[in-house]
Formats: sequence, C-alpha cells, structure tokens
Amino acid sequence: MKYVIIFSILITSFTAFAAPKSELWPYWNASNEQNTSTVSYQDWQTLLDKYLVVKGQNSLFQYDKVSNDDRDKLKNFLSDMAQINPLDYSKAEQYAYWVNLYNSITVQLILESYPIKSITKLGGLFSFGPWDEKVVTINGKTLTLNDIEHRILRPIWNDPRTHYAVNCASLGCPNLQSQAFTTQNTDKLLTQAAKTFINSPKGVSEEGNEITLSSIYKWFASDFGGLEGVKKHLLQYKAGIEFSGKNIEYDYNWNLNELK
Repeated sequence: MKYVIIFSILITSFTAFAAPKSELWPYWNASNEQNTSTVSYQDWQTLLDKYLVVKGQNSLFQYDKVSNDDRDKLKNFLSDMAQINPLDYSKAEQYAYWVNLYNSITVQLILESYPIKSITKLGGLFSFGPWDEKVVTINGKTLTLNDIEHRILRPIWNDPRTHYAVNCASLGCPNLQSQAFTTQNTDKLLTQAAKTFINSPKGVSEEGNEITLSSIYKWFASDFGGLEGVKKHLLQYKAGIEFSGKNIEYDYNWNLNELK
C-alpha cells in the first residue's frame, strides 16, 4: 500500500507541472471563409450575466447559486453546440466557438461535482484534473479539454493570448470573461484579458529583488517565444517591469474561482 501511495503522489506531482505541448490535430485545421454566419452563444451569455461576479481583480462564479433550471439550460446549450460542425464556419467564428465550448464545459464539470475546493480534484485516481477526460463529441470525434486547447486552439491560431481566453475555474487562472466570445469581440476581449491579468498580482507581482510570475509563463513559455519573449509580452501590457538583476519565481493558485 505504501508504494501505491508513493506512486500516486509521483504521478500527481508530474502531471501538475507538465504542460501539454501544442500539437496540431490536422482534421480541425479547415474552414469555410465564405460563410459569414455566426453561432448564437446567447444561452451561455445569459448564464454569465446571472452567475459571474467581478470582485476586485477576479471574476468569480456563483456555483452554489445555479438553479436546476439553469443547469438544464447549460446542458442543452452544450448539446446544441455539439450538433454544430465548426468546420462549416470561418476561422474567426471557430475561435469563438472553441473558447466558449471549453469554458462552458468547464463550468458544467464543476457543477456536476460541486462542492469541491479545486478543479484538480476532478478526474481519475491518477489524474490531476479533468483535462484528459472525454467530455464532448463534435463531428463524431470525441474530445477532451486538452484536445480543444492544445490540439486545436493553440496550434491553429498561434496566439499566446489564448491562455487568457480559456478558463480553468481557478483563482490563479486569467479571469473567465463576462462576455461570450464572438467574431466581433474576440480581439478586444483577448487584449482586455491580457491587460487585466498582467496588471494583477496573479499575473505579475514585484517585491524587493524578486518577481513572481504566473506559472502560465513557465508552462507555456514557448508560446511567447521563451523567457525573453515572455518579458516582451508582459511589457506590452504593463510598462515599467524591471527584470534586470531580479530573481524570477512562478506561482499558481488552484483554488476554485467561486463566490460564496
């Protein structure tokens, strides 16, 4: 039994610090740029309007307040989303589709197991969170949250701001946006989310001779162009950060982004 416990701890520790690589799933790298129609995310927006509260520099979700009727509405929304073929739409619409799908599935996963202290408590015995669980079937292909983020969003769009768009229901994560992503507002939301996160202590914190950055900038440094790319990226949104001669530490808060 002792060895089983030790093995479990080792697996959990490894998973906690090992970020998936960006590896394209070629099937999803197609679009219909002639199609100017859009998907409706109104049902998701209604839930955000009702249960997402901005408090200080955090957006917090009122999981304990979600009614049974609204739980059903979320399930119906996800069912409707699963009937859509995103490849029929433009790349711009696809980006909004995948981000909204990811975020709404994450909220549903929390609601299904609530109350919990952290999303990392979900998943199997040797899992660190639910990200490798099969959660949705699109075009006959069963996907995990990791598939959506690391095999579709990251490699197709190659925009590091995607890390500010997808939300992992944790206090250390960039905020769940109060607006559903759309073709029209995506760039504005990404810029706004990046600026808010970087100018908050969970993004960048300076104290004495030490700078503490979100672990996102360690796990996904390659998306920003390595450490020097991370520094340039941060300075785009927060002028005056002094990296020279300072130690860089990383931190992340996995506690649930809930408002009680």
